Amino acid sequence: MLKRFTVSMEDSLLTDFDDFIQERHYQNRSEALRDLIRNKIIEKEWQADKDVMGVISLVYDHHHPKLQEKVTELQHDFHHQIVSTTHVHMDHNNCLEVIIVRGKAHQVQGLADNLRALRGVRSSSLSMGSTGENLH
Repeated sequence: MLKRFTVSMEDSLLTDFDDFIQERHYQNRSEALRDLIRNKIIEKEWQADKDVMGVISLVYDHHHPKLQEKVTELQHDFHHQIVSTTHVHMDHNNCLEVIIVRGKAHQVQGLADNLRALRGVRSSSLSMGSTGENLH
């Protein structure tokens, strides 16, 4: 069930918000506001170490000595948090690894941090998600 409420803000902030809406292709202010609120709730769940889901993306140098072994070893160390892994050969030198993860936020964050710290990893990101019922 949708509820309506009124939000007041300065003209300059509303202009920035409308620019944000246009840049992100939201259909209206309500959709944008709901999305921003959901993201803050997800952030709060991660901070509270609740059960969460996420996606870890890694781009790394395929030729870096023993890097693939270290990536695999870390994934085995965190096997309870890993739902799925996809490995893509980007070109002759680079690989993309996408790891779908689930578990307590600190465990998921720990895996992401350990992978990011490996020498030869060119870029790494963790996209946070939530299994929370309150996001619907």
